Amino acid sequence: MGYNESVKRQRKGIYVSKAHLIFTFLVIVAPFLFLLAFSSLSGISAAKMFSDVGISIFRLLIAYVISAVLAWTLAVSFYRGRRSLVALPTFDVMQSFPTFATLPLAVTFFGASNATIIIFLVITMIWPILFSVISSMKLIKSEWSEAVAISKLSRWNYLTKFLWPVSAPALVTGSIIGVGEGWEAVVATEIIVGSQSGLGAFFGKFSENPTTTALGILALLIIIFSLGKLIWMPLLEKTHKRLEE
Repeated sequence: MGYNESVKRQRKGIYVSKAHLIFTFLVIVAPFLFLLAFSSLSGISAAKMFSDVGISIFRLLIAYVISAVLAWTLAVSFYRGRRSLVALPTFDVMQSFPTFATLPLAVTFFGASNATIIIFLVITMIWPILFSVISSMKLIKSEWSEAVAISKLSRWNYLTKFLWPVSAPALVTGSIIGVGEGWEAVVATEIIVGSQSGLGAFFGKFSENPTTTALGILALLIIIFSLGKLIWMPLLEKTHKRLEE
């Protein structure tokens, strides 16, 4: 039996093992069970609690998709050549700007809307993704670039067959960091704009109750942990495997 076949069997065995399946099931149901228990102990409506969590996740998801698409497109367009000499310092200045300082002004013009919250989430999440992808592209081996040049790939194939596989692990890594910052930003933004729904509204309403606030934070950490184990870690492993192949 070859080494690769042995590794594949080991991975398959881990995947179908009872312990792994039970752990995966617990990771999936843990946030729901905790929120239900939290609702029962605190006397807060379970429907309202799930609604607030769902609304914040929806806002975060929309903002992440926009951030990831923009970040990857900008990274591919400006990671090398003369344009990078101007673009990269500009991006660095933009990511250093204190965006929350302009949030009250945005609320004045656009109101406490989903658009305002999503825009500021995009501004928060895009930079870790962008610079992570740019860094990975800067490290592309010269031998790979020469092989691609010799193969004379079309622009579409160059993007999908070369740049995408090379940058995918960095995109996932940057996404983990960006979404981590996004969770903090979504709560803060919802509180600042005075949103009547979402996690920000929940924490704002119970800010004077330390027990409820602490349980709310614990619930949020469980949700973040579960999403990381179910989505980000498998994606990170998968993209690294594809790059090795």
